[in-house]
Amino acid sequence: MSGVFYISERIGKYKMKYALIGCGRISPNHIAAAQNNNLEIVAICDIDEACMEDKALKFKLPDTVKRYTDYIELLENEKPELVAICTESGKHAKIAIDCIKRDVNCIIEKPIALSIADADAIINAAIKHHIKVCACHQNRFNRSVQIIREAIDMNRFGRLFYGTAHVRWARNHEYYDRASWRGTWEQDGGALMNQCIHNIDLLRWMMGSDITEVVGMTDRLNHDYIEAEDLGIALVKFKNGSYGIIEGTTDVYPKNLEETLYIFGEKGTVKAGGISVNVIEEWRFSDLLDDPNEVKKRFHENPPNVYGYGHTPLYADMIHAIEQDRQPYVTAMEGKKALELVLAIYKSAAEGGVVKLPLTECSTMDFVGRFK
Repeated sequence: MSGVFYISERIGKYKMKYALIGCGRISPNHIAAAQNNNLEIVAICDIDEACMEDKALKFKLPDTVKRYTDYIELLENEKPELVAICTESGKHAKIAIDCIKRDVNCIIEKPIALSIADADAIINAAIKHHIKVCACHQNRFNRSVQIIREAIDMNRFGRLFYGTAHVRWARNHEYYDRASWRGTWEQDGGALMNQCIHNIDLLRWMMGSDITEVVGMTDRLNHDYIEAEDLGIALVKFKNGSYGIIEGTTDVYPKNLEETLYIFGEKGTVKAGGISVNVIEEWRFSDLLDDPNEVKKRFHENPPNVYGYGHTPLYADMIHAIEQDRQPYVTAMEGKKALELVLAIYKSAAEGGVVKLPLTECSTMDFVGRFK
């Protein structure tokens, strides 16, 4: 699927057994998306029972929704058709493969894994067991992003020159203190892998996907209590001759500023901005097919946080993919591509040179001690 995803046609038509593994910061968006799509929530799982009960209370989950601290027990006892994996990133791959081997379809929070090997293992297991796996890059479902993608597919930009992705956010000591895995190479990575990977995914998706080489620089400027970077900057050369510029940081004072995506072509210029690329700020095309002011008005969203509204349509699409035996809109392979680009930036920054793609092997663990 490459064209616009029509959200209104997909919501709330199917019933399916669903479970959530991991009840942390992002889990409310997943529970809400499951409820919005009329899924039968059979269980939730977390090693922190208080965290589970907090989410159960917030979403008024009935006592019939089982609570588990062991996800294997959940899978064996409840036999869900679909699970969402929302644990720390370093555990995504093992949990996903355990689910796939039990014929359970998966929505995996970003990043899909922390190594090329683990991403490949997920993809290969899904093929072997004929299971659907969706990488949770929900910003692809933003109205602003969808209309840009439609313009790409219609060749309204003509030749693509370059695109830029900026994530200018803030994360303080309290954020990292709430979960000891944050900012570690083993379970998380830094600003690019955690906070910026959604926009990195969008840039790669829009600009042609295939990349020939990457040059990156990373640093830890303001968070000496984490292992990984809080600033990353990169140049990307795409196979189609276009270029990309990436800037991601959690050093902005005193709060999140913006997440923006620019696309520049011979016949068009577009900027999506707002807190998480949910507002069309510039819309200029030589074909004059639409009124820029109307586009800005129609494709404007104002979500309450950086997670936006994309989880509900992402879930809807995944339900349809399972029902119709097709691939989801955001596949595991797409999740690997976003991961690969971040790892390439890390590798370039660590080695001080150009990194050629594709990467055959690379892991966040390759960069342990990088900023000592």
